Amino acid sequence: MIYLIAVLLVLCLAIVSFINFHPVFGGSVKKEQKENYSSLNNYKNGRFVNLVPTNENMGVADMFSMLKDSFRNRGERKPNQNLPILEIDWDKVNSEKDSLTWFGHSAFLLSIDGKKMLVDPMLGFVASPVSFVGSKRYSQDTLTIIDRLPRIDAVLLTHDHYDHLDYPSIRKLKNKVEHFFVPLGVSPHLLRWGIAKEKITELNWWEEREFHGLTVALTPSKHFSGRGVFNRNTTLWGGWVVLGQKTRFYTSGDGGYDEHFKEIGKKYGPFDMTLMEGGQYDRRWSDIHMKPEESVQANIDVGGKRMMLIHWGAFTLAFHPWTEPVERALMEAQKADVNMVVPQIGETVELTGEISHSSSVWWRM
Repeated sequence: MIYLIAVLLVLCLAIVSFINFHPVFGGSVKKEQKENYSSLNNYKNGRFVNLVPTNENMGVADMFSMLKDSFRNRGERKPNQNLPILEIDWDKVNSEKDSLTWFGHSAFLLSIDGKKMLVDPMLGFVASPVSFVGSKRYSQDTLTIIDRLPRIDAVLLTHDHYDHLDYPSIRKLKNKVEHFFVPLGVSPHLLRWGIAKEKITELNWWEEREFHGLTVALTPSKHFSGRGVFNRNTTLWGGWVVLGQKTRFYTSGDGGYDEHFKEIGKKYGPFDMTLMEGGQYDRRWSDIHMKPEESVQANIDVGGKRMMLIHWGAFTLAFHPWTEPVERALMEAQKADVNMVVPQIGETVELTGEISHSSSVWWRM
């Protein structure tokens, strides 16, 4: 028994040391930052909070039901073979036309007024701090795409979860990006990974910055944050609005459906294109992720002329079939007369003018 206890103590110490010292877990919010946040209405008792009460925790019954569900329909939760990545049209990517190029899940390159902005550039192979645990990407490793990307004017991060903020991707992008826009508290991660302080701007919900002629604003979402065991909700989360000369753009970030979408629509809408989170949902965490039908309604609420579903097509983080989010969203969009586009991974969609027919058709069909 003494030896068993000693082994367990050593194991616990090793785990704690790994979390504290490995850079993949990022940095910690400093005391001065916490003091600055303490007067904010979305910060209480050392943690950021949502605009409305939000259930982020699951009980014992939920845990057991998740364990049971983990053995059901396992073959439907990911593709039977690697998803192909469309050969990227670099002429379109590098052009001055307003466009977006999707890299799967919530990662995409946005081009507005000739400015190139990467949003949630998770291009690594696994949505986890370690390679041997966590959901693997459906396609081959997309990190090599970074080598061919043009100079990036800005990276926009919605929150610090591993499927959105990826250590290998940021390290590879570090010298290719002019500036990083992040929610409050996220800067310590980037600082630990070698990003200069002057290249980072932190924003609270509804705060705006002018950037090379664009308006960039962080908007509320109903979600949570954290990369380690003890830092849950010490950093903020949100969506992004980018306003250019011809294009008004919005991406929701992760989060459940609520009244904040109508507020965003009133303040910044209508939008020429919205990217709405609508994958990795479950009845047990319905407060923090949208079902596809809610994603379509959120697009209506913000005044989106066109919408695209994100947070799917790369990782299995929930128990539904991997194709279900886009299929349900397309059905709901048709009922609600919403113009929904479904580009392939690697495809570039122009944001002005007519969307090509191929981008509006579910490519698995």
